[in-house]
Amino acid sequence: MTRKLSKHGLRENVEGVVAARRDFLKNAAVTAGVAATAGGLASPFISDARAAETTTWRIQTSWPGGIGLQIFKDWCGTIVEKTGGELAFQPFGAKDVVGDFQLFDAVKNGVIEAMNPFTLYWAGRMPMAVFLSSYPLGLRNPHEWDVFFYALGGRELAREVFGKFDMFYVGHIHHGPNIIHSKVPILSIEDFRGRKMRLPGGMVAEVFQDAGAKTTLLPGSEIFPALDKGTIDVADYVGPAINYALGFHKATKYISMGPPGFMSIYQPVDLMDLTVGIKHWNALSPQMKQFVEMEVCVYSDIHHAGIQKADQEAWSNFEEAGTTVTRLSQDDVEAFTRLAVPRWFQWANKDVNAARAFKLQLDYMMSGSLGYVTPDQIAGQELKL
Repeated sequence: MTRKLSKHGLRENVEGVVAARRDFLKNAAVTAGVAATAGGLASPFISDARAAETTTWRIQTSWPGGIGLQIFKDWCGTIVEKTGGELAFQPFGAKDVVGDFQLFDAVKNGVIEAMNPFTLYWAGRMPMAVFLSSYPLGLRNPHEWDVFFYALGGRELAREVFGKFDMFYVGHIHHGPNIIHSKVPILSIEDFRGRKMRLPGGMVAEVFQDAGAKTTLLPGSEIFPALDKGTIDVADYVGPAINYALGFHKATKYISMGPPGFMSIYQPVDLMDLTVGIKHWNALSPQMKQFVEMEVCVYSDIHHAGIQKADQEAWSNFEEAGTTVTRLSQDDVEAFTRLAVPRWFQWANKDVNAARAFKLQLDYMMSGSLGYVTPDQIAGQELKL
């Protein structure tokens, strides 16, 4: 049965709904307050005068577009509700506020409250950053990085070093393997010789330089234009879904990867992070700090799985675009390992904190759990702790 209301009756009906909603919220707030008092913290929201005002963090990511940026924005949009309005994340894509490589200074100097970068970008500022993200022939699976950060002291070490720059490293965020796009087929390590190649810098670039490539450092948003103009003819970036969204298939015809089961031999587990200006971190309550730490762990899982799902769907798009996938051989892996090992130690010996981080990983890689590295492979190398 349809009921029609006069304007007067409609107003009374609306006012009644509003009053009922107001009473419900008032009662819910009282109930939540009682629960928090009786059973400890029921949610991150702290019922005092400070909680009446929302603290907003402006967070810029390194993602220029695609599924990575969308997942980041969706996640940021959940925070204000999860914290009962106490904390909000305002998301920005790559270059929206500052350039990608200016993020470090932007957070350090308070231009923005937090950043979600590829940690490797800071290798020139802190050599340890090389060992806070995937590097050639190092730790090869996401769970191994979780062990490093959560069980072997990696996260505490990262926080110690970022703290010297007035920043707080909240936690690492998984992305996935990086792949290589090229205008020419890459069938072996020899095919990198003489190629103009975009890489993220640091140890990764140096290993490819040792293989004969002419490397350059570009942020993600500038890779496609460089490929399209022919400024470079080979480019590393992230996984297939985001690279397809950025149009790499329009400027290249080939994708190069490692042997089957080893998608990327140079960055098999690319890592991002959430890092916050120290004064903004310290302004949070202990309960809210714990919430943000736990939420970054949740986001890492969602981010990683969402991108992997999109990657599976993207392979057919590359196939339809006529892209050919080539794979390096096990011989190429061994050749890259011979180039990589000296670089491991060179970067580790740049400062004591880099050495500390690498020592944790080296012991793990040489342990019975992994066995990636043998005494013969590192013979003649010295770690200066």
